[in-house]
Amino acid sequence: MNIWFLKGIKSGIKTEDIYKSEYKPQWSTEITGSGDVKCPTNAISNNTWDSRRCIYCRRCYPEYNINGNDDISIISGSIDKKFRKSLNIYSIDSGTCGACNSELFSISIPEYDLTRYHIFFTNTPRHADAIILSGIYNESMKDVIDNALGAMPKPGYLILLGACALSGGIIGSGHEIKAVLEIPGCPPNPYTILKGLRRLML
Repeated sequence: MNIWFLKGIKSGIKTEDIYKSEYKPQWSTEITGSGDVKCPTNAISNNTWDSRRCIYCRRCYPEYNINGNDDISIISGSIDKKFRKSLNIYSIDSGTCGACNSELFSISIPEYDLTRYHIFFTNTPRHADAIILSGIYNESMKDVIDNALGAMPKPGYLILLGACALSGGIIGSGHEIKAVLEIPGCPPNPYTILKGLRRLML
C-alpha cells in the first residue's frame, strides 16, 4: 500500500496551501501596466487588460507585466447552497493543445489535493454537479457538449476553463454558453483553478 502522506512527512513535502504557499507560479496571473501595445488577441485595449482573451504571449512586455495575483477567476452566477459542501466535476475537451487538461488534472495530485476541499472528478456527466469545458468552440463537438449538459442532473452548472474556451485564444472562437464560473489563463495554473472553484462554493 502506497501511503503517500507518510512519505510526504518523511521527505518534508507537504500539500500546498493555495492561499499561503511559499511558491506560486507567476504564469498565468493578473497583468497590469499601461501603454500602447499590439496584442494578437486584443486582450489589451485602451490600457485595459481582458483576462478572457489573454494567451500570455508576452508581446506586451515590458509595458505590461504579471503581478502574481492568481485569483483571477470570474464568477458570473451562483450555485445552490447544497453544492457548497461538495462539488463533483466532469471535464470535456472540445479542442485544446492539452495544457489546460494538464493543469486541471494536476489539482488531483497530492501536492494540491482537490479532495480536501470536497471537490471530486467524476467519470460521467450523469454524476456531475458541474461540467468544466476547455478548448475552442468546435462545431463537431456541439452535440457532444449539448448531450453532456443534458445528461447532467439539474440544476447542473457550466464552468469555462482557459482562454480558448472563453474567447477562442488565437486560433478560433470561444463558447457562447452561459457559465457560472470563468477561469482565465493560457493555461490557468492549479492555484487559479482551485481558488476559482473554492470561490464558487463559498
